[in-house]
Amino acid sequence: MMNKNIVSGLIATALLTTGFASSALAHQAGDIIVRAGVAVVTPNESSQNIITPDLGDLGQFSVSSNTQLGLNFGYMLTDNIGIELLAASPFTHDISLAGVGKVAETKHLPPTLVAQYYFGTADSKLRPYIGLGVNFTNFYDNKITNDVGGRLSDLSLSNSWGVAGQIGLDYQINNNWLVNASVWYAKISTDANFNYKVLESDTVVPVTIETDIDPWVYMVSVGYTF
Repeated sequence: MMNKNIVSGLIATALLTTGFASSALAHQAGDIIVRAGVAVVTPNESSQNIITPDLGDLGQFSVSSNTQLGLNFGYMLTDNIGIELLAASPFTHDISLAGVGKVAETKHLPPTLVAQYYFGTADSKLRPYIGLGVNFTNFYDNKITNDVGGRLSDLSLSNSWGVAGQIGLDYQINNNWLVNASVWYAKISTDANFNYKVLESDTVVPVTIETDIDPWVYMVSVGYTF
């Protein structure tokens, strides 16, 4: 009997919760939506091979993944069309070479602005959406961590503008709170500039390596609608 009462209570609670959630209005024109959660940047990098006169072919740069606090700020122009800015705490990435290991690290901020289309209606609990826009990536605090015996110095990475896209899903808990999952893709291309010193001749050669980072960004968050 006790088990039946517990089950009945759980069913009743679920029904009440569902009924309350279904009456919630989500993403109406004029709404401001703020989301905060965990964002993981996973680079899909490629670069020119680094060919040196004394160590040969060191291969391409590889860039590590990083996890930070992610923030989204959205505004609903209509019940189905919105704009959104992706921001985050600074990401830090290790830069490595296959034959050497980690040689440098960099930090970057990737603010991304997109226009979005939300499927469903204002009273839908589930609101899948897609977005398309532009990404700006600011690289800073670039530093050599392994100069390969005094060969590498003076690293800099150029800033990048590129196309960005996203898909996401909001689940509206009530009139104000929601949970979200989203995936972003950004086209990020940078020139990695550094000096390479040939030790035998004591010659310093400036080097520029074109590098595409093109990351996937995965984010899980909690949101609040104003």
